[in-house]
Amino acid sequence: MKLVSTLFLKIAVILLGLPVLALCIFLVPELANVAAKLLPQFALMKYLVSIVFYASAIPFFFALYQAFKLLRYIDKNEAFSQISVNALKKIKYCAITISGLHLLVLPLFYLFAEMDDAPGVIFVGLVVPFASMVIAVFAAVLQKLLKEAIDIKSENDLTV
Repeated sequence: MKLVSTLFLKIAVILLGLPVLALCIFLVPELANVAAKLLPQFALMKYLVSIVFYASAIPFFFALYQAFKLLRYIDKNEAFSQISVNALKKIKYCAITISGLHLLVLPLFYLFAEMDDAPGVIFVGLVVPFASMVIAVFAAVLQKLLKEAIDIKSENDLTV
């Protein structure tokens, strides 16, 4: 039963990466062109937007890889180990990095909202940083709980 559930989660992790890969291929160049049209006085804006979005894809895929490794540790009955805590710590740092990078692009969402007279666009721009921070907090809580469980387990192993 456990292998089936981790297999489902592994497939889910892979399926999470596919839309982001498609967004990187198809949507990021369009966003860069829109940014260049919004701010024609800043010639390098197109490249800055591309760099920020592609740079945020790197920690995203690294975090997915760490989640995949965490699922492999669960399959091998190594879930309560220091390597699992390290994987959660890396996921936490990746989520914080993604949130920070997307906050850098938030002024661009403001300019787009002003141009299009649609203030809801700013809230759309806040979705990714907010979701990333939720994931970072969740990973930090799991990391702390797992660390405490490992400590309790090692104390019990010493007393027996």
